[in-house]
Amino acid sequence: MSGEEAEISRIKIKFILEGLGEAEGELVRFLAPRTIDMIVRKLPIEGRAALWKEEVYFETPIKMGEEKAKGVVEKGTIAFWPMGSAICVFHGESQPYSPVNVLGRITKNLELFKQVKSGTKIRVELLE
Repeated sequence: MSGEEAEISRIKIKFILEGLGEAEGELVRFLAPRTIDMIVRKLPIEGRAALWKEEVYFETPIKMGEEKAKGVVEKGTIAFWPMGSAICVFHGESQPYSPVNVLGRITKNLELFKQVKSGTKIRVELLE
């Protein structure tokens, strides 16, 4: 794969967590290309955090069915939860409530998500 193709297949994003700072991540296109394309077109996306076990998620206006959905994810995973139309970040060992479309992973400051409280404003945008 050429450098240019790698650029297209990995999209760098940042999460701005109100009052906490910023975390960075990357979306890996081949994991869920349709879901990722739709999310990238809608960026920036903003929402209020909800918590479930060791997961932070927030509702989005995006409607998308399951795409290569998984019921088990690794710590640090960024995913889209079709049932809740939500973007999720798994900061611990807990697993999704129902299958999620895996989008990529957090590459910097994952630990900030442990401090997120319910209702914290989260904004996702492309990393310049």
